Amino acid sequence: MPKVLISDKMDPLAAQIFRNRGVEVDEITGKTKDELIAMIGQYDGLAIRSSTKVTKEVLAAATKLKVVGRAGIGVDNVDIPAASAKGVVVMNTPFGNSITTAEHAIALMFALARDLPEADKSTQAGKWEKNRFMGVEVTNKTLGLIGAGNIGSIVADRAIGLRMKVVAFDPFLTPERAVEMGVEKVSLDELLARADFITLHTPLTESTRNILSKENLAKTKKGVRIVNCARGGLIDEAALKAALDSGHVAGAALDVFVTEPATESPLFGTPGFISTPHLGASTNEAQVNVAIQVAEQMADFLMSGGVTNALNMPSLSAEEAPKLRPYMALAEHLGGLVGQLEGDAIKAVAIEVEGAAAELNQKPITGAVLAGLMRVYSDTVNMVNAPFLAKERGLDVREVRHDREGDYSTLIRVTVTTAEGQKSVAGTLFANAEPRLVEIYGVKVEADLTGDMVYIVNVDAPGFIGRLGSTLGEADVNIGTFHLGRRSAGGEAVLLLSVDTKVDDALKAKIAKLPGVKTAKALSF
Repeated sequence: MPKVLISDKMDPLAAQIFRNRGVEVDEITGKTKDELIAMIGQYDGLAIRSSTKVTKEVLAAATKLKVVGRAGIGVDNVDIPAASAKGVVVMNTPFGNSITTAEHAIALMFALARDLPEADKSTQAGKWEKNRFMGVEVTNKTLGLIGAGNIGSIVADRAIGLRMKVVAFDPFLTPERAVEMGVEKVSLDELLARADFITLHTPLTESTRNILSKENLAKTKKGVRIVNCARGGLIDEAALKAALDSGHVAGAALDVFVTEPATESPLFGTPGFISTPHLGASTNEAQVNVAIQVAEQMADFLMSGGVTNALNMPSLSAEEAPKLRPYMALAEHLGGLVGQLEGDAIKAVAIEVEGAAAELNQKPITGAVLAGLMRVYSDTVNMVNAPFLAKERGLDVREVRHDREGDYSTLIRVTVTTAEGQKSVAGTLFANAEPRLVEIYGVKVEADLTGDMVYIVNVDAPGFIGRLGSTLGEADVNIGTFHLGRRSAGGEAVLLLSVDTKVDDALKAKIAKLPGVKTAKALSF
């Protein structure tokens, strides 16, 4: 039974879902980094919110960990590169608090438009400064969205309902999606020049860090009002204060800061500035939703292999997983075969699918090929860290999908490029379930890839099989299965045989010295 630790406060439904799905769960919150490091080694999964920091040190101690689930969108508190290198899946719940965060952005926009916090403070202080607080309407104003993904699209929908005109800057927004949302897709400079209100809805990356820099703030329309409920670091906070002080920016509302908790900031006390303590996801509904979603996603992964909303591997639904599992096993065997045969000589790899395999999600198949291929370098390789390791080694990876159906109803072919040229292996599924090699380096060979095996390339000549059998027999190595293929009579032959005992270097050297042997390699699957 897999075991999960919930290390941050979460709705009790999360723990109940884990238990209902057959996952053991401990709810232990408020632990220090050292305490977490001391206990994490016993868990297969870690469910967190924003308090727990999943650092490189925590991951190093997490010897059994397979998945980290963040109940929420932001994963700034997870070292994703370290998790990927370790082979740990990192998931988030990008949709559970989308409505809540979008509504908070709209609420802050209204608060800026009517200066509600200051008006409230003044009134409760016994002042009746009706003439002091002259606001603006949002109707007929232009809202500029920086980021038009899930949350941005909800904000756009609400703003259009308020009779606002919406323009959006997002490199990933297609013209068709913009029309569907009812927004106008524009460049960042055009958005800055036109928007009366700007809201940010983008993750924090190197390309988005300080997207509202001093220079870009200077390009905004005088009197603009800015709302950020996304991530701290999207706005240059010092430049924003200067723009507020000068009056160029009429108002700004931040729910997120570069440093959190934000116990001090140069922005605090600035006229026209409103702040909230990262409340974007803080509604009862959102807390329940993200807790349910993270538990369901992690349970699916641990119990059936389903991968949803992963940030470092392809998604694979719980429904897809059983259908893809035999294909992934075949793909991993093919990758393992070519990896053991060619090793460091591989410069590029192409994964081709045809027939029934071409109708499936190819990303998990590619991940499985790379996992098999990279296992020659590390015993801890899996589908999560294999692409990371392949990229680290400079491998060029290509996917090819064929509509055609050839000699087999389904086929996966793995072709590697070495200094000697291209070499490929191919396999199919027997009875739609059992992985079977059908071709190796242009030679037709049907074989199961399992356990310990020996791969031999030799000159096809009488007596060779007898000499090989005698050599193995003298070493007390029993042959399990025997698979032979050849290019032509008397030409080059390929032999794959499974053995009950691992072939050591000394025995491999004896096989290599047999007359007619060109190549002899020990394999393991």
